[in-house]
Amino acid sequence: MKSSATPASVPATALQRRALSFVLLMGVVSLLADMVYEGGRSISGPYLALLGASGTVVGLAAGAGELIAHGMRLVFGYLSDRTRRYWAFTIAGYALTALVVPALALAGNWHVAVVFLTLERISKALRSPAKDTLLSYATKSIGHGKGFGLHEALDQVGAVAAPLLLAAVVAWQGNYRVAFALLLIPGMLTIVTLLVARARFPQPADLAGLTPALTTRGFDRRFWLYLVSVGLIAAGFADFPLIAFHLERTAVMPAAWIPALYALAMAVDAGAALLFGALFDRIGYGALLIAALLSTFFAPLAFAGNALLAVCGMVLWGTGLGAQESILRAAVAALAPVERRGAAYGLFNTGYGLSWFAGSAVLGLLYDISLPALIAVSVGLQALAVVMLIIIARQRAR
Repeated sequence: MKSSATPASVPATALQRRALSFVLLMGVVSLLADMVYEGGRSISGPYLALLGASGTVVGLAAGAGELIAHGMRLVFGYLSDRTRRYWAFTIAGYALTALVVPALALAGNWHVAVVFLTLERISKALRSPAKDTLLSYATKSIGHGKGFGLHEALDQVGAVAAPLLLAAVVAWQGNYRVAFALLLIPGMLTIVTLLVARARFPQPADLAGLTPALTTRGFDRRFWLYLVSVGLIAAGFADFPLIAFHLERTAVMPAAWIPALYALAMAVDAGAALLFGALFDRIGYGALLIAALLSTFFAPLAFAGNALLAVCGMVLWGTGLGAQESILRAAVAALAPVERRGAAYGLFNTGYGLSWFAGSAVLGLLYDISLPALIAVSVGLQALAVVMLIIIARQRAR
């Protein structure tokens, strides 16, 4: 009788190697995709202005795009769980990104450009819950924190490299259309790499060493408490544009240093994702507490009116962002039942995005009223999140 190998019969070391290969491959996909959409976003503002858009149009398009990108993840997360076609949602989302961002080179007016930018945000919502679910299967054997941290670190390589490359192209050619058209290259490489990953790992659930159950369980109390704490962290986390606006307005440092400061924060983001990812696998929610405590102090430093303190504040800001992009997602995999992870990531991303949007609006309003009030609200919201995380950690310990 011919025997067939099952996930349980595969040696643990071999399973871990395959899981790590999958995470690395998906990390390369994210690196290339980040070159496309982060590169596009880095020059979309000036491009819209060149096409005749007003500041109001640019602001509304950016805000509405973020709401769409996060709000629609709830729908696509639910649908990916219902259909269990995680690869289909992932591939469709990345393919749409790879096509619509380079298509901005063909936009004849700002109306068409805004449509393309909105489609890019929809593509992000389309793929994110399904992609994170696939990653959660692979990271079970190598550690959710390590896996998501490694994925985020690779992702950030593209987020840092592409804007710098496109800035050089624009400075050299003086043509935004050429810059957008060049993004077709990493876009096509994204699709090719993703199809290779699909061919090599048609059933990523096998990397978890189990087959997801067909029965459905709900989310427990700790999951909902966790969503509240994530919302508080997001609401208290000031956007970089607001920080950059403050630094330029107060002349804390030369304007040319501000983009370099952002690049520094992105580099810290990548390192923090790896560090806190590994720490999460060792001490669990203690890593979340450490990251949240560190990022709590970014606002007093970033808005202090001193260049050195601003640099320190941005290091803490990048640390918090790296933790948010890695171990916050890793914790969802630990809290949600395996058969509901698409919906769980949809809820997580929707709550995070809406809280970030609301918090950014409030902090921006407070900036014009009282800088100390802005700092107090930012610190207070994140301190409250720390308290919530302590409650969750104690419940998990029991």
